[in-house]
Amino acid sequence: MMNEFNHQQKIIAVLPAYNAAKTLTATLADIPKNLIDEIILVDDASSDGTADLAKSLGLKIFRHQNNLGYGGNQKTCYQKALAAEADIVVMVHPDHQYDPQFIPQILTPIISGECDACFGSRMIWPGQALKGGMPFWKYLANKVLTKIENWFLGINLTEYHSGFRAYSKKVLETVPFALNSDDFVFDTEIIVQLVANDFKIKEIPITTKYFKDASSINFWRSVKYGMDILKIMILYQLDRWRLKKNLKFKKSI
Repeated sequence: MMNEFNHQQKIIAVLPAYNAAKTLTATLADIPKNLIDEIILVDDASSDGTADLAKSLGLKIFRHQNNLGYGGNQKTCYQKALAAEADIVVMVHPDHQYDPQFIPQILTPIISGECDACFGSRMIWPGQALKGGMPFWKYLANKVLTKIENWFLGINLTEYHSGFRAYSKKVLETVPFALNSDDFVFDTEIIVQLVANDFKIKEIPITTKYFKDASSINFWRSVKYGMDILKIMILYQLDRWRLKKNLKFKKSI
Protein backbone atom coordinates (compact mmCIF):
# COMPACT_ATOMS: atom_id res chain seq x y z
CA MET A 1 0.00 0.00 0.00
CA MET A 2 1.38 3.45 -0.91
CA ASN A 3 0.91 6.33 1.49
CA GLU A 4 -0.02 9.72 0.06
CA PHE A 5 2.84 11.62 1.73
CA ASN A 6 6.01 10.07 0.41
CA HIS A 7 6.19 6.82 -1.51
CA GLN A 8 9.76 6.28 -0.36
CA GLN A 9 8.86 6.04 3.35
CA LYS A 10 7.28 3.01 4.95
CA ILE A 11 4.89 3.95 7.74
CA ILE A 12 3.94 1.36 10.34
CA ALA A 13 1.34 1.77 13.07
CA VAL A 14 2.05 -0.18 16.24
CA LEU A 15 -0.69 -1.06 18.72
CA PRO A 16 0.48 -1.95 22.26
CA ALA A 17 -2.54 -3.95 23.38
CA TYR A 18 -3.70 -5.20 26.75
CA ASN A 19 -7.31 -6.34 27.19
CA ALA A 20 -8.45 -4.18 24.29
CA ALA A 21 -11.07 -6.50 22.80
CA LYS A 22 -13.92 -4.04 23.43
CA THR A 23 -12.26 -1.14 21.65
CA LEU A 24 -9.91 -2.64 19.05
CA THR A 25 -12.42 -2.76 16.18
CA ALA A 26 -13.40 0.89 16.67
CA THR A 27 -9.74 1.91 16.85
CA LEU A 28 -8.93 0.13 13.59
CA ALA A 29 -11.93 1.69 11.87
CA ASP A 30 -10.54 5.16 12.58
CA ILE A 31 -7.00 4.49 11.33
CA PRO A 32 -6.60 6.14 7.90
CA LYS A 33 -5.54 3.07 5.92
CA ASN A 34 -4.38 5.11 2.92
CA LEU A 35 -1.53 6.52 5.05
CA ILE A 36 -0.40 3.34 6.80
CA ASP A 37 1.60 0.61 5.07
CA GLU A 38 1.38 -1.94 7.87
CA ILE A 39 -0.25 -2.40 11.28
CA ILE A 40 1.44 -4.44 14.01
CA LEU A 41 -0.33 -5.38 17.25
CA VAL A 42 1.61 -6.62 20.27
CA ASP A 43 -0.62 -8.34 22.80
CA ASP A 44 0.72 -8.17 26.35
CA ALA A 45 -0.80 -11.48 27.57
CA SER A 46 -4.38 -10.22 27.49
CA SER A 47 -7.08 -12.34 29.08
CA ASP A 48 -10.05 -11.06 27.07
CA GLY A 49 -9.38 -12.53 23.63
CA THR A 50 -7.62 -9.46 22.21
CA ALA A 51 -5.13 -11.59 20.25
CA ASP A 52 -7.83 -13.79 18.70
CA LEU A 53 -9.85 -10.75 17.68
CA ALA A 54 -6.78 -9.08 16.18
CA LYS A 55 -6.01 -12.22 14.21
CA SER A 56 -9.58 -12.37 12.89
CA LEU A 57 -9.23 -8.75 11.78
CA GLY A 58 -6.17 -9.65 9.74
CA LEU A 59 -3.54 -7.87 11.81
CA LYS A 60 0.07 -8.94 12.18
CA ILE A 61 0.25 -10.08 15.81
CA PHE A 62 2.98 -10.76 18.32
CA ARG A 63 1.98 -12.04 21.73
CA HIS A 64 3.81 -11.97 25.05
CA GLN A 65 3.43 -15.16 27.05
CA ASN A 66 3.65 -13.11 30.25
CA ASN A 67 2.52 -9.57 30.93
CA LEU A 68 5.56 -7.29 30.54
CA GLY A 69 3.88 -3.95 31.14
CA TYR A 70 3.26 -0.87 29.02
CA GLY A 71 6.93 -0.07 28.49
CA GLY A 72 7.78 -3.69 27.79
CA ASN A 73 5.03 -3.77 25.18
CA GLN A 74 6.41 -0.68 23.46
CA LYS A 75 9.86 -2.22 23.29
CA THR A 76 8.48 -5.16 21.32
CA CYS A 77 6.39 -2.83 19.15
CA TYR A 78 9.41 -0.80 18.07
CA GLN A 79 11.68 -3.82 17.64
CA LYS A 80 9.13 -5.52 15.39
CA ALA A 81 8.49 -2.33 13.41
CA LEU A 82 12.21 -1.83 12.78
CA ALA A 83 12.51 -5.48 11.76
CA ALA A 84 9.72 -4.79 9.26
CA GLU A 85 11.83 -1.93 7.85
CA ALA A 86 9.66 0.95 9.04
CA ASP A 87 10.83 4.47 8.21
CA ILE A 88 8.29 6.05 10.57
CA VAL A 89 6.48 4.37 13.46
CA VAL A 90 3.28 5.78 14.93
CA MET A 91 1.95 4.37 18.20
CA VAL A 92 -1.82 4.02 18.42
CA HIS A 93 -3.37 2.85 21.68
CA PRO A 94 -6.03 0.25 20.86
CA ASP A 95 -8.18 1.35 23.81
CA HIS A 96 -9.38 4.21 21.51
CA GLN A 97 -8.52 6.92 24.04
CA TYR A 98 -6.40 8.69 21.41
CA ASP A 99 -8.17 9.42 18.13
CA PRO A 100 -6.35 7.72 15.22
CA GLN A 101 -7.84 10.28 12.85
CA PHE A 102 -5.03 12.60 13.97
CA ILE A 103 -2.48 10.30 12.31
CA PRO A 104 -2.03 12.58 9.25
CA GLN A 105 -1.19 15.53 11.50
CA ILE A 106 1.30 13.59 13.61
CA LEU A 107 3.08 12.13 10.58
CA THR A 108 3.39 15.29 8.50
CA PRO A 109 6.14 17.05 10.54
CA ILE A 110 8.37 13.95 10.47
CA ILE A 111 7.84 13.32 6.77
CA SER A 112 8.63 16.94 5.95
CA GLY A 113 11.86 16.76 7.99
CA GLU A 114 10.63 19.35 10.50
CA CYS A 115 11.26 17.02 13.44
CA ASP A 116 12.39 13.53 14.43
CA ALA A 117 9.52 12.76 16.83
CA CYS A 118 6.02 14.14 17.07
CA PHE A 119 3.66 13.89 20.05
CA GLY A 120 -0.06 14.45 20.31
CA SER A 121 -0.76 16.87 23.16
CA ARG A 122 -4.05 17.09 25.02
CA MET A 123 -2.89 20.25 26.76
CA ILE A 124 -2.27 22.66 23.85
CA TRP A 125 -5.90 23.74 23.67
CA PRO A 126 -6.69 25.37 27.06
CA GLY A 127 -9.24 23.38 29.05
CA GLN A 128 -9.81 20.84 26.27
CA ALA A 129 -8.52 17.92 28.32
CA LEU A 130 -11.05 18.63 31.08
CA LYS A 131 -13.84 18.93 28.52
CA GLY A 132 -12.81 15.53 27.17
CA GLY A 133 -13.29 13.94 30.58
CA MET A 134 -9.79 14.00 32.07
CA PRO A 135 -10.19 13.95 35.88
CA PHE A 136 -9.11 17.25 37.44
CA TRP A 137 -6.45 15.61 39.62
CA LYS A 138 -4.89 14.04 36.52
CA TYR A 139 -5.06 17.33 34.67
CA LEU A 140 -3.34 19.16 37.53
CA ALA A 141 -0.68 16.45 37.94
CA ASN A 142 -0.05 16.50 34.19
CA LYS A 143 0.51 20.27 34.23
CA VAL A 144 2.77 20.22 37.30
CA LEU A 145 4.90 17.30 36.14
CA THR A 146 5.27 18.83 32.69
CA LYS A 147 6.60 22.07 34.19
CA ILE A 148 9.11 20.09 36.26
CA GLU A 149 10.22 18.01 33.29
CA ASN A 150 10.60 21.09 31.09
CA TRP A 151 12.76 22.71 33.76
CA PHE A 152 15.08 19.71 34.00
CA LEU A 153 15.32 19.13 30.25
CA GLY A 154 15.42 22.73 29.12
CA ILE A 155 12.67 22.37 26.54
CA ASN A 156 9.09 23.60 26.33
CA LEU A 157 6.62 20.80 25.72
CA THR A 158 2.99 21.22 26.71
CA GLU A 159 2.63 17.54 27.67
CA TYR A 160 4.96 14.64 28.41
CA HIS A 161 2.29 12.06 29.21
CA SER A 162 0.44 11.48 25.98
CA GLY A 163 0.59 7.99 24.48
CA PHE A 164 -0.06 9.19 20.92
CA ARG A 165 3.41 9.44 19.37
CA ALA A 166 5.37 9.03 16.16
CA TYR A 167 9.09 8.43 15.77
CA SER A 168 11.46 8.34 12.82
CA LYS A 169 13.51 5.25 12.11
CA LYS A 170 16.64 7.20 13.05
CA VAL A 171 15.28 7.87 16.55
CA LEU A 172 14.43 4.24 17.23
CA GLU A 173 17.75 3.02 15.85
CA THR A 174 19.66 5.55 17.97
CA VAL A 175 18.15 5.78 21.44
CA PRO A 176 18.68 2.76 23.74
CA PHE A 177 14.97 2.27 24.49
CA ALA A 178 15.61 -1.40 25.35
CA LEU A 179 17.26 -0.16 28.56
CA ASN A 180 14.13 1.69 29.65
CA SER A 181 11.54 0.70 32.22
CA ASP A 182 8.84 -1.83 31.38
CA ASP A 183 6.37 0.43 33.22
CA PHE A 184 4.61 3.67 32.27
CA VAL A 185 7.68 5.84 32.89
CA PHE A 186 9.08 4.43 29.62
CA ASP A 187 7.38 7.36 27.87
CA THR A 188 9.37 9.89 29.89
CA GLU A 189 12.65 8.02 29.55
CA ILE A 190 12.45 8.04 25.77
CA ILE A 191 11.85 11.80 25.79
CA VAL A 192 14.99 12.25 27.91
CA GLN A 193 16.86 10.10 25.39
CA LEU A 194 15.59 12.28 22.55
CA VAL A 195 16.84 15.39 24.32
CA ALA A 196 20.19 13.76 25.17
CA ASN A 197 20.71 13.02 21.48
CA ASP A 198 19.56 16.44 20.23
CA PHE A 199 16.56 15.11 18.32
CA LYS A 200 13.90 17.62 17.34
CA ILE A 201 10.46 17.18 18.93
CA LYS A 202 7.20 18.73 17.77
CA GLU A 203 3.70 18.59 19.23
CA ILE A 204 0.29 18.67 17.60
CA PRO A 205 -3.01 19.33 19.40
CA ILE A 206 -5.31 16.34 19.87
CA THR A 207 -8.66 15.81 21.53
CA THR A 208 -9.15 13.92 24.79
CA LYS A 209 -11.47 10.96 25.28
CA TYR A 210 -12.03 9.41 28.69
CA PHE A 211 -14.67 6.71 28.84
CA LYS A 212 -15.47 3.46 30.62
CA ASP A 213 -13.52 1.04 28.43
CA ALA A 214 -10.46 3.27 27.94
CA SER A 215 -7.48 2.12 29.99
CA SER A 216 -6.40 4.40 32.80
CA ILE A 217 -4.15 4.01 35.82
CA ASN A 218 -5.63 4.66 39.25
CA PHE A 219 -4.61 7.32 41.76
CA TRP A 220 -1.92 5.31 43.56
CA ARG A 221 -0.38 4.03 40.32
CA SER A 222 -0.36 7.64 39.20
CA VAL A 223 1.47 8.66 42.39
CA LYS A 224 4.10 5.97 41.70
CA TYR A 225 4.33 7.18 38.11
CA GLY A 226 4.94 10.73 39.29
CA MET A 227 7.66 9.61 41.69
CA ASP A 228 9.30 7.55 38.94
CA ILE A 229 9.35 10.64 36.69
CA LEU A 230 11.05 12.72 39.39
CA LYS A 231 13.61 9.95 39.86
CA ILE A 232 14.37 9.93 36.12
CA MET A 233 14.81 13.71 36.11
CA ILE A 234 17.28 13.51 39.00
CA LEU A 235 19.21 10.67 37.38
CA TYR A 236 19.42 12.64 34.14
CA GLN A 237 20.69 15.70 35.99
CA LEU A 238 23.33 13.63 37.77
CA ASP A 239 24.37 12.22 34.41
CA ARG A 240 24.68 15.71 32.92
CA TRP A 241 26.78 16.83 35.87
CA ARG A 242 28.91 13.71 35.39
CA LEU A 243 28.32 12.70 38.97
CA LYS A 244 26.67 9.39 38.08
CA LYS A 245 26.75 8.17 34.49
CA ASN A 246 23.70 6.39 33.15
CA LEU A 247 23.82 4.34 29.94
CA LYS A 248 20.17 5.19 29.24
CA PHE A 249 21.11 8.78 28.58
CA LYS A 250 24.34 8.22 26.70
CA LYS A 251 24.65 10.42 23.62
CA SER A 252 24.75 8.08 20.64
CA ILE A 253 25.05 10.53 17.75
